[in-house]
Amino acid sequence: MHNELSTFPVLSKGIVMGFVENCFSLDFNVDEASISNISIIPTVGDRYVVMKIDNGKWELAGGTLEPGEHHLRALEREVMEELGAELVTYEPFGCFKCHSFAKEPYRPHIPHPDFVRLIGYGEVRLVGKPLNPPDGEQVIAVELVDIDEAVNRFNSIGRQDIAELYRLADQIRRQKQ
Repeated sequence: MHNELSTFPVLSKGIVMGFVENCFSLDFNVDEASISNISIIPTVGDRYVVMKIDNGKWELAGGTLEPGEHHLRALEREVMEELGAELVTYEPFGCFKCHSFAKEPYRPHIPHPDFVRLIGYGEVRLVGKPLNPPDGEQVIAVELVDIDEAVNRFNSIGRQDIAELYRLADQIRRQKQ
């Protein structure tokens, strides 16, 4: 397995988003109690699933755990809400180790100030339309594309971090085949 991030320049540096500093690591063996978010690079066979939200931008599938929710249950819920899909498999390959400089957590039940966003890839089964609950992101498109097209879409909106996550997931998947 690929153990260094030198070919992934954005992931190899810290990423600051709002009040949160995110540091990507290929070490995903973390205390489950520290997991606040879970994300997936979804696949259907050899193709990748991408989703566009109502601001017109492509986004990474996944989200924040609900109070008392196990991270895999959260991922099943998020995949159905955002992609209209059932989760078939999930293989973690890394995580963002996060530190918040905000005075309070994003949501009261989330670990604070340090927490983890688990990242993985997995097979999904597209079974319907995104559920789009009112308190979640509103997904306007779900498409199946090849890896190059997925990477291009994220790069085109300045989300090199997500583009690199897709590329890294593809590299790890190919090494396991």
